[in-house]
Amino acid sequence: MSEREHLLRHINDKAVVHTPVILSSGQRAEYYIDLRRVTLSGESAPLVGSTMLAATGDLDYTAVGGLTLGADPVATAMLHAAHAQGTHLDAFVVRKSDKAHGLQRRIEGPDVAGQRVLAVEDTSTTGNSVLTAVNALREAGAEVVGVAVIVERGARERVTAAGLDYRAVFELGDLDV
Repeated sequence: MSEREHLLRHINDKAVVHTPVILSSGQRAEYYIDLRRVTLSGESAPLVGSTMLAATGDLDYTAVGGLTLGADPVATAMLHAAHAQGTHLDAFVVRKSDKAHGLQRRIEGPDVAGQRVLAVEDTSTTGNSVLTAVNALREAGAEVVGVAVIVERGARERVTAAGLDYRAVFELGDLDV
Protein backbone atom coordinates (compact mmCIF):
# COMPACT_ATOMS: atom_id res chain seq x y z
CA MET A 1 0.00 0.00 0.00
CA SER A 2 1.41 3.43 -0.95
CA GLU A 3 1.76 6.22 1.61
CA ARG A 4 -1.08 8.08 -0.11
CA GLU A 5 -3.36 5.02 0.13
CA HIS A 6 -2.32 4.53 3.75
CA LEU A 7 -3.15 8.19 4.52
CA LEU A 8 -6.55 7.83 2.84
CA ARG A 9 -7.29 4.87 5.10
CA HIS A 10 -6.34 6.97 8.15
CA ILE A 11 -8.58 9.82 7.00
CA ASN A 12 -11.57 7.53 6.41
CA ASP A 13 -11.03 5.68 9.70
CA LYS A 14 -10.25 8.66 11.94
CA ALA A 15 -11.44 11.91 10.37
CA VAL A 16 -14.70 11.33 8.51
CA VAL A 17 -17.51 11.92 11.00
CA HIS A 18 -21.06 11.25 9.80
CA THR A 19 -23.08 13.86 11.67
CA PRO A 20 -24.70 17.14 10.53
CA VAL A 21 -22.51 20.19 11.21
CA ILE A 22 -22.14 23.86 10.37
CA LEU A 23 -18.77 24.49 8.69
CA SER A 24 -16.57 27.55 9.38
CA SER A 25 -17.85 28.91 6.07
CA GLY A 26 -21.38 28.88 7.52
CA GLN A 27 -22.41 26.10 5.14
CA ARG A 28 -24.32 23.10 6.48
CA ALA A 29 -22.94 19.60 5.83
CA GLU A 30 -24.18 16.12 6.66
CA TYR A 31 -20.67 15.01 7.61
CA TYR A 32 -17.49 16.55 8.98
CA ILE A 33 -13.91 15.91 7.99
CA ASP A 34 -11.96 16.44 11.23
CA LEU A 35 -8.45 16.28 9.81
CA ARG A 36 -6.87 17.29 13.13
CA ARG A 37 -7.56 13.69 14.17
CA VAL A 38 -5.05 12.79 11.44
CA THR A 39 -2.63 15.74 11.35
CA LEU A 40 -2.10 15.57 15.12
CA SER A 41 -1.74 11.78 15.25
CA GLY A 42 1.79 10.47 15.70
CA GLU A 43 0.94 7.59 13.38
CA SER A 44 -0.71 9.68 10.65
CA ALA A 45 1.24 12.97 10.65
CA PRO A 46 4.32 11.52 8.91
CA LEU A 47 2.04 10.37 6.09
CA VAL A 48 0.59 13.88 5.85
CA GLY A 49 4.06 15.37 5.53
CA SER A 50 5.35 12.98 2.91
CA THR A 51 2.19 13.02 0.76
CA MET A 52 1.97 16.81 0.84
CA LEU A 53 5.63 17.03 -0.19
CA ALA A 54 4.98 14.58 -3.02
CA ALA A 55 1.93 16.57 -4.20
CA THR A 56 3.97 19.78 -4.33
CA GLY A 57 7.37 18.39 -5.28
CA ASP A 58 7.55 20.27 -8.57
CA LEU A 59 6.99 23.66 -6.91
CA ASP A 60 10.00 25.64 -5.73
CA TYR A 61 9.48 26.87 -2.14
CA THR A 62 11.58 27.27 0.99
CA ALA A 63 8.86 27.64 3.62
CA VAL A 64 5.36 26.34 4.22
CA GLY A 65 2.47 27.37 6.45
CA GLY A 66 -0.87 29.06 6.60
CA LEU A 67 -3.60 30.45 8.80
CA THR A 68 -3.53 29.03 12.30
CA LEU A 69 -4.94 26.40 13.33
CA GLY A 70 -5.65 24.10 10.41
CA ALA A 71 -2.37 24.77 8.64
CA ASP A 72 -0.05 24.46 11.65
CA PRO A 73 0.20 20.67 11.95
CA VAL A 74 0.30 20.28 8.16
CA ALA A 75 3.28 22.63 7.88
CA THR A 76 5.05 20.95 10.80
CA ALA A 77 4.52 17.51 9.29
CA MET A 78 5.96 18.76 6.00
CA LEU A 79 9.09 20.25 7.58
CA HIS A 80 9.75 17.01 9.48
CA ALA A 81 9.18 14.92 6.35
CA ALA A 82 11.54 17.17 4.38
CA HIS A 83 14.21 16.72 7.04
CA ALA A 84 13.74 12.94 6.97
CA GLN A 85 14.27 13.12 3.19
CA GLY A 86 17.48 15.09 3.68
CA THR A 87 16.18 18.51 2.63
CA HIS A 88 15.52 21.74 4.51
CA LEU A 89 12.09 23.34 4.76
CA ASP A 90 10.99 26.08 7.17
CA ALA A 91 7.47 26.50 8.52
CA PHE A 92 5.53 29.59 9.55
CA VAL A 93 2.22 30.42 11.24
CA VAL A 94 -0.09 33.17 10.03
CA ARG A 95 -2.15 34.71 12.83
CA LYS A 96 -5.80 35.50 12.16
CA SER A 97 -5.17 39.12 13.15
CA ASP A 98 -2.25 41.39 13.97
CA LYS A 99 -0.52 40.77 17.29
CA ALA A 100 -0.73 43.80 19.59
CA HIS A 101 2.20 42.94 21.89
CA GLY A 102 5.77 41.67 21.75
CA LEU A 103 7.20 41.98 18.23
CA GLN A 104 3.67 42.43 16.85
CA ARG A 105 4.25 39.93 14.07
CA ARG A 106 1.32 38.55 12.12
CA ILE A 107 3.51 35.79 10.69
CA GLU A 108 5.49 33.77 13.24
CA GLY A 109 8.59 31.75 12.46
CA PRO A 110 11.42 32.53 10.06
CA ASP A 111 11.02 35.78 8.12
CA VAL A 112 9.13 35.15 4.87
CA ALA A 113 10.06 38.43 3.15
CA GLY A 114 11.69 37.61 -0.18
CA GLN A 115 11.01 33.87 0.24
CA ARG A 116 9.09 31.57 -2.10
CA VAL A 117 6.42 30.03 0.12
CA LEU A 118 3.62 27.47 -0.10
CA ALA A 119 0.33 28.20 1.69
CA VAL A 120 -1.29 25.09 3.15
CA GLU A 121 -4.50 24.09 4.87
CA ASP A 122 -5.86 20.76 6.02
CA THR A 123 -9.12 21.11 4.07
CA SER A 124 -10.83 24.01 2.34
CA THR A 125 -14.44 24.56 1.32
CA THR A 126 -14.50 28.24 0.34
CA GLY A 127 -10.82 29.16 0.32
CA ASN A 128 -11.36 31.97 2.85
CA SER A 129 -8.73 30.83 5.36
CA VAL A 130 -6.01 30.04 2.87
CA LEU A 131 -6.60 33.23 0.87
CA THR A 132 -6.43 35.25 4.11
CA ALA A 133 -3.03 33.64 4.69
CA VAL A 134 -1.96 34.35 1.10
CA ASN A 135 -2.83 38.04 1.48
CA ALA A 136 -0.89 38.29 4.76
CA LEU A 137 2.10 36.54 3.18
CA ARG A 138 2.12 38.87 0.21
CA GLU A 139 1.85 41.90 2.53
CA ALA A 140 4.91 40.53 4.37
CA GLY A 141 6.88 40.38 1.11
CA ALA A 142 6.67 36.65 0.40
CA GLU A 143 6.17 35.19 -3.06
CA VAL A 144 3.35 32.64 -2.78
CA VAL A 145 4.01 29.84 -5.29
CA GLY A 146 0.77 27.99 -4.63
CA VAL A 147 -1.75 26.53 -2.24
CA ALA A 148 -1.94 22.90 -1.11
CA VAL A 149 -4.55 21.05 0.95
CA ILE A 150 -4.98 17.50 2.12
CA VAL A 151 -8.67 17.38 1.14
CA GLU A 152 -10.33 19.65 -1.44
CA ARG A 153 -13.94 20.44 -0.47
CA GLY A 154 -14.74 23.16 -2.99
CA ALA A 155 -12.11 25.93 -2.81
CA ARG A 156 -10.27 25.06 -6.03
CA GLU A 157 -12.17 27.46 -8.31
CA ARG A 158 -11.80 30.46 -5.99
CA VAL A 159 -8.09 29.80 -5.30
CA THR A 160 -7.21 29.27 -8.95
CA ALA A 161 -9.25 32.36 -9.90
CA ALA A 162 -6.85 34.26 -7.61
CA GLY A 163 -4.05 33.13 -9.94
CA LEU A 164 -2.62 30.49 -7.61
CA ASP A 165 -1.51 26.95 -8.37
CA TYR A 166 -3.76 24.65 -6.30
CA ARG A 167 -2.86 21.14 -5.18
CA ALA A 168 -4.96 18.62 -3.26
CA VAL A 169 -3.85 15.19 -2.14
CA PHE A 170 -7.49 14.05 -2.13
CA GLU A 171 -10.74 15.20 -3.67
CA LEU A 172 -13.96 14.85 -1.71
CA GLY A 173 -14.97 11.92 -3.94
CA ASP A 174 -11.95 9.94 -2.70
CA LEU A 175 -13.36 9.86 0.84
CA ASP A 176 -16.04 7.66 2.38
CA VAL A 177 -18.59 10.47 2.79
